[in-house]
Amino acid sequence: MGVRAKFAATCIVGALGLMPQGAATAADLIILTNQGATPGVRELAAAFARASGHTVTVIQEEGAALERRINNGPADLVTGNPPTIEELVKKGNVVASTVTPFVLAGLGLSVRAGAPKPDISTVEAYKAALLAAKSIGYSRGCSGTNIGEGIAQLGLTEQLTARTIFTSGGPVTDFLARGDFEIGIQQTNIMVGVPGTDYVGPLPGFLNKPCASSVAVLTGSKEQDAARAMIAFMISPGAAPLLRKTYVEPATP
Repeated sequence: MGVRAKFAATCIVGALGLMPQGAATAADLIILTNQGATPGVRELAAAFARASGHTVTVIQEEGAALERRINNGPADLVTGNPPTIEELVKKGNVVASTVTPFVLAGLGLSVRAGAPKPDISTVEAYKAALLAAKSIGYSRGCSGTNIGEGIAQLGLTEQLTARTIFTSGGPVTDFLARGDFEIGIQQTNIMVGVPGTDYVGPLPGFLNKPCASSVAVLTGSKEQDAARAMIAFMISPGAAPLLRKTYVEPATP
């Protein structure tokens, strides 16, 4: 076992130590994730399962399917952008005291595989790349909101409106790979390494406004002790290198 793996295991053991005596038996945990957090959560879940003996299943759900899972289960934890989690708190779907920020995902730009990569190393270069693009795709979620705000700050909203395509029902790179637009912008962690696309790099400077994700225990969870231990691991020092493997940064208190 490498140094990082040993450190992660130590942190998990520490997290398990927070559980009531006799509660640290094997549990079957289900985590419902938002798209932007899924790669990091999968990495953390695998590490937690190896060290704890629990089974951890990560499911990415959206829309009605997600609502059914939250309301009816089975599920133990849920991740989402802060406004989403806040709404779940208001509805009584999650244990408010367990809401925990755990990850920040920055924004990046990709092109179709083999296409020329534009220079986006500076704000001015990024602005020129947007103006030169025949079509631009991004989503309407957190990343799309931040991308749109950045475009507005550059004074380009009106100029780019006719060339902008909004996506839904999957990562921006899915649409980019099949040629729906020339450049795609979304969270870096769900863009890097996608077949049919080439990642160019992160958005420059103030335009790279990250999207935060939090995690919380669902009120309907039958495994709340193990779920809380999972959260403790997700914000432990051992989780940081695992998250960074997926091109995100751990949230700071």
